[in-house]
Amino acid sequence: MPTFIESKVDMIEQKVSGKYIELYKLLKLANLVASGGEAKMVIEDLMVSVNGVIETRKRNKLKNGDIVSFAGEEIRVNAET
Repeated sequence: MPTFIESKVDMIEQKVSGKYIELYKLLKLANLVASGGEAKMVIEDLMVSVNGVIETRKRNKLKNGDIVSFAGEEIRVNAET
């Protein structure tokens, strides 16, 4: 019988000023990558999803409530409305 391991991911609430933030900037702001260049690379390598869908647009405008997943972390965008 297979063994299932339950993993709990804590959601990071990332507050941003303005109505949106570009995807690569969010990864950098949340300290999940060291630079904007690295953020663009992991997006190109299909390692990032937005609201459950793999995202390839580095400058995708994320709005309030969007959820970004990368490297076992989940970030909820908390933007000004």
